[in-house]
Amino acid sequence: MRAIVFLLILANLMFLAWTQGYFDSASNPDALRVQQQLLADRIRIVARDEAQAAAIKPEKPVKLAEKRTSEMCLQLNELSIADAERVESRLAEKLPAFKAQRTVVEGRVNYWVFIPPFSSRREAENKIAELKRLRVPEYFLVQENGPKNWAISLGLFSSKEAAAARLEALRGMGVKSARVGEREGKPTSAALAISGPDTQAESLRQILAEILPESKSTACQAQPSPST
Repeated sequence: MRAIVFLLILANLMFLAWTQGYFDSASNPDALRVQQQLLADRIRIVARDEAQAAAIKPEKPVKLAEKRTSEMCLQLNELSIADAERVESRLAEKLPAFKAQRTVVEGRVNYWVFIPPFSSRREAENKIAELKRLRVPEYFLVQENGPKNWAISLGLFSSKEAAAARLEALRGMGVKSARVGEREGKPTSAALAISGPDTQAESLRQILAEILPESKSTACQAQPSPST
């Protein structure tokens, strides 16, 4: 009985020694453990700083949805320079979100050939009768309040040269009292294209109604896209 117990103890000791690698021919006692590792070729030793850096994952940038507000654009034409400046000043003060783009439209000066005003309608009509006898083809009696009342117009021209040529032709027909002068044409004006958020459209219209009650606005014309 004692022999059997002794043999069992000896067998356990020998098994323990074998599992610990004492019977392995390799000089390294950890060789058996290396063989027992799973996927040992994929194990990599890293430095401490590298391990910390790998543990900290950079956060993905969060893309905020861009909120786009629809815009409106109103066009005002044939404004005086003073009125355009008033609108621009009020927008900068009350509605800075709106931008006004000004375009200056140069005025136009007309020239006319005329006979200076007479003191009465009768004198003017006598002169018209004389022009008829001289076979002058075109004339017009001016009847308006102001210094040109009872003058006789003999032609309206866009250039001074054309008016001078007309004057020479009239003098050749015997009209000696005619002369060339400037006639009020279209004055210099401004156009404003006002653009801004559609949510403030009503506020914009109220300001325009206060400054320019007689002016009418229209939608801005779309700019042509560049050809490719």
